Amino acid sequence: MIKFFMPDKIFESFKDITPEFLSEKGIRALLLDIDNTLVTYDDPDPTEEVVLWLKSMEQKGIKAAFVSNNEDPARVERFNKELGYFAVSRAGKPLPGGFRRALKAMGVEAKHAASIGDQIFTDVWAAKNTGAYAFLVPPIKDKTTLFFKTKRLLEKPIIKRYKKLNGGK
Repeated sequence: MIKFFMPDKIFESFKDITPEFLSEKGIRALLLDIDNTLVTYDDPDPTEEVVLWLKSMEQKGIKAAFVSNNEDPARVERFNKELGYFAVSRAGKPLPGGFRRALKAMGVEAKHAASIGDQIFTDVWAAKNTGAYAFLVPPIKDKTTLFFKTKRLLEKPIIKRYKKLNGGK
């Protein structure tokens, strides 16, 4: 059961994921969460850092799509306005539908794609449900609601297990 929640790799930040690393794994497309993965919930637009990182992916032929559980389509549309990627709001992660729509739009099979997100029970689980790689990053600025605190508490044993299996990394 834990295999559905176990990330394939944990990174300190999305910026640590390089086109070279992805290419070595045969990854040709990214399924990207926005909030708390690329920017905080308070950032309506991509930062320069995000734009440069996405351009480095494009230059190496790696496609990208935004797949967000954000309930406000305007939030996802605004974030994507200047970038012009395929984007899904209200994706319903961990269900695979949003990921599958993005993969179809990019013309890439799941085995050649990776999800990058900050939550195990949405982003990682959705990747596993789809057959894509699952990369986890820590939240940039976590929400402090009881719901999120509980979710993060439930993620801790999985992250601990991941680190034990991967030599503490």
